[in-house]
Amino acid sequence: MRQTPISTETPWFRLESDESDWAAENPADLARWMEQLLLIRRFEEKILDLHGQGLIHGPAHASIGQEAGAVGAISVLGTADKINGTHRAHHQILAKLLNSALPEGYDPRGDAPVEEAGMLVRRAMAEIMGLEEGFCGGRGGSMHMRWAPSGIVGTSAIIGANLPHAVGYGLADKVLGRDNISVAFFGDGTLMAGQSLEAINLAALYRLPVIFFLENNFYAVSTHVREQTRETRLTTRGAMFGVPSVECDGMDLMAVRKAMRWATETIRESGGPVFIEAQCYRFLHQSGPLLGSQFGYRDKAEEDAWRARDPLATVPARLKAMGVLDDAGLAALDERARGVVEEAAAALTEVPRGSNSLQVRAGAYPDASLVDEGIRGDLPELAGERFLEAGDVPAEARVEGKYIEAVAAVLLRNMERDPRIVLIGEDVHRLRGGVSGSSRGVMERFPERVFATPICENGFTGMALGAALCGLRPVVDIMFGDFCIVAADQMFNGIGKFSHMFGGGFGVPVVVRARVSPQAGYGSQHSMDPSALFALYPGWRIVAPATPHDYVGLMNAALRCDDPVLVIEHQDLFQTTGPLPRDDLDFCLPLGSARIAREGRACTVLTYGAMVRPCLEAAESAGVDAEIVDLRSLDPTGLDWETVAASIRRTNRVLIAEQTARGTSHGARLAQEIQERCFDWLDAEILRVSGGEAAPVVSRPLNMAALGNAAKVEAALRRLAA
Repeated sequence: MRQTPISTETPWFRLESDESDWAAENPADLARWMEQLLLIRRFEEKILDLHGQGLIHGPAHASIGQEAGAVGAISVLGTADKINGTHRAHHQILAKLLNSALPEGYDPRGDAPVEEAGMLVRRAMAEIMGLEEGFCGGRGGSMHMRWAPSGIVGTSAIIGANLPHAVGYGLADKVLGRDNISVAFFGDGTLMAGQSLEAINLAALYRLPVIFFLENNFYAVSTHVREQTRETRLTTRGAMFGVPSVECDGMDLMAVRKAMRWATETIRESGGPVFIEAQCYRFLHQSGPLLGSQFGYRDKAEEDAWRARDPLATVPARLKAMGVLDDAGLAALDERARGVVEEAAAALTEVPRGSNSLQVRAGAYPDASLVDEGIRGDLPELAGERFLEAGDVPAEARVEGKYIEAVAAVLLRNMERDPRIVLIGEDVHRLRGGVSGSSRGVMERFPERVFATPICENGFTGMALGAALCGLRPVVDIMFGDFCIVAADQMFNGIGKFSHMFGGGFGVPVVVRARVSPQAGYGSQHSMDPSALFALYPGWRIVAPATPHDYVGLMNAALRCDDPVLVIEHQDLFQTTGPLPRDDLDFCLPLGSARIAREGRACTVLTYGAMVRPCLEAAESAGVDAEIVDLRSLDPTGLDWETVAASIRRTNRVLIAEQTARGTSHGARLAQEIQERCFDWLDAEILRVSGGEAAPVVSRPLNMAALGNAAKVEAALRRLAA
């Protein structure tokens, strides 16, 4: 047997700094970095103090011990370069804020403190304290921080979630021709999450300008890296995807700076991404002021050994030896850092008259009545659009069009109209328009804006979120509706919450196209309508077009909307036809507007999507004068209750008809709201038609029996009429 060793041609090495690297730096820069180390440490010590006094609601994840990595890394970035982080990101955020505020050539040894820098420190503290002055109005706290003017796009407390976002930042920069770098900061525990690896692979596949910056502090809460993985050389995760990878001492500011400079130069010379592992240590437990040894998972000897390498001890000694700062100068910087932090705390707290305890300053908390503001926008971006209902198109101006052809045509038309629209998904580039033909012609016209991804829904959906935050308008193609659950973290913890938890005032323009095909015999894991799951998260708008005309109008509105929109594309409708305006693909339909598909007086049938035609057939077959309301928009805060309530007042009876399984349908919520809104007009119980309790299975008779259909609607109509 012959064995041939396998090696990689991908750059993969450890980098060390030496005296010449320190000597080559501008003394003013060295002094500035020293000031930042001190300010970050004093800031977090104050945060722990405030937390101990009960003035911070929620956790306080201090980065004490890891400051050198943050200061060294951020020193290489410009304000337009973007970062994100995890639940432990105070040090990176502060360094990025300070660098965005300090003027070029700033030297703390002689220059006065910069007022803007102090203001940003105060606002960071206010955010952690949950106060209105915080960057996110106090909604994000310690773990969710965003300040776009400084290049902080948004941290994530979900392990692994922020890496795909940074890939999206890089995607936006590449498509829009911007020369920026994006950095995702994360820890060793995060590297074990699947979407982290999905993100690294996507960035490598598309050669995006992204740095994956791993702070390996050796513990995921209390679990040592040796207990997390058999391969503890964590830079292997970069090299395995063909990503140049460098390991360095994260306690050495200069080593980190050199690694980051090498990374940015590599990206600008040959494309990205780059993977950096900075080996460091958090001196305290996962959160709070106690040591890991006090919880029993670390010993004091280990902690003492790392304490001896504290950058707040080693960097001052080095700068004194170099003559950059003496003891008095260092003391002055420390006093200045403490002053900035104490001034921020004093502006946010007070000791009320008659009390001896520190409290949050009166009026500093956000108004509780604003708790739901900022979930999504009010659609001013659609105010100037042209809206056109099918019934308003003259007969001589109509043509008969196939549903699936309208799906492909409207996407292509919008990509012609708006260069910010990109298509992301599996197999969207081949098979003559993807597996269903819904992207036909797009790859041929816009190959540079089509990103046919590996099978990694969570990764590419997170990439779309990051891209949307940085100027693109991604269309995410989900091959089967069930696969939305694979991407649930990014769909719901990410896209569905982002605007609100970061204070609102910005858009998240992601359109997700979910194909639903329950009658195709694909079984329980490929047959779901996921729209009711999305309805649990009010940041989402949801549309389910039943006709070609409505598909064009609603998709046009979705692609102009600054909120995330789920578009249900039901395969049962693909080969159906309906009237369309001749040579017109640019009209919109209002989001949140239902249509009367059939007028009637005997009862109201609320339905949508592929069930509209079965309901029309059932009404004719049963001989019941039913009014059929096609809801079109399904999100709870966007439902057209004016049209629904008006119909119920006319008919006094309601049937809710859906095709999907009962447990994952909208019916229960709709029935409850009808009771609350329209009880005085109801003359009978609200009836529901849906699929069965279980998802469909492969056997054809069982598949059909699991779904709502015309026969079930007809039986319900007869019962309601009787």
